[in-house]
Amino acid sequence: MRKPIIAGNWKMNKTPAEAVELVKGLIPLVKDAKCDVVVCPTAVCLPAVAEVIKGTNIKLGAQNVHFAEKGAYTGELSADMLKAVGCEYVIVGHSERRQYFGETDKTVNLRATAAVKAGLTAIICVGEMKDERVDGYTDIIVAYQTKMALKGLTAEELNHVVIAYEPVWAIGTGLTATDEQANETIGVIRKAIAEVYGDDVAQKVRIQYGGSMKGSNVKGLMAQPEIDGGLIGGASLKAEDFAQVVNF
Repeated sequence: MRKPIIAGNWKMNKTPAEAVELVKGLIPLVKDAKCDVVVCPTAVCLPAVAEVIKGTNIKLGAQNVHFAEKGAYTGELSADMLKAVGCEYVIVGHSERRQYFGETDKTVNLRATAAVKAGLTAIICVGEMKDERVDGYTDIIVAYQTKMALKGLTAEELNHVVIAYEPVWAIGTGLTATDEQANETIGVIRKAIAEVYGDDVAQKVRIQYGGSMKGSNVKGLMAQPEIDGGLIGGASLKAEDFAQVVNF
């Protein structure tokens, strides 16, 4: 049995003071959660949030990581830096990073590899654009992105990998894949992992849905056999909304 994992991607929202207020409100609401709970604030909020969630069941994640240990990479953060402030998870290859900041399948692989080898769990995002789904390329794209992201990682290292399937057309639009569409595509991702690592390994990898999961649709999505959790955007910015998803 794969333990579900619900992660909140706060994106570019919340000052440190606002972040502290949010997690303080969240702690009592999710203390009995049966899934792993992760919050991913902006970099400037990480130390403040880390302090507040000490001793709770909430884990800390970052929204990005660089592939080098150190060097002339202005504005970037290394895996060791993230670990030093209390991070256990990091999001890699989010569609917004690919779309706005030039992330490629190669750099996603480099970042994921650096995170995993440093002892972080990488939440690796894959997903198709709307026209790609309409044209029937979804399966090819998500399988390719998955295999490229995992390139060079060992079967054992996949214990520190979570895949997040995010149909790009369903992020921040209010649209969502049907429960069956999400389950089917996540099954394709699992099959792609099995083609490289074998079915036993693939069955252990947790795969989230990341396309506008919220309180109103979480039960249906989480009832699907392939879906192991959610990467939550907008619904993670209010404690009550996020708790509704966590306590599905």
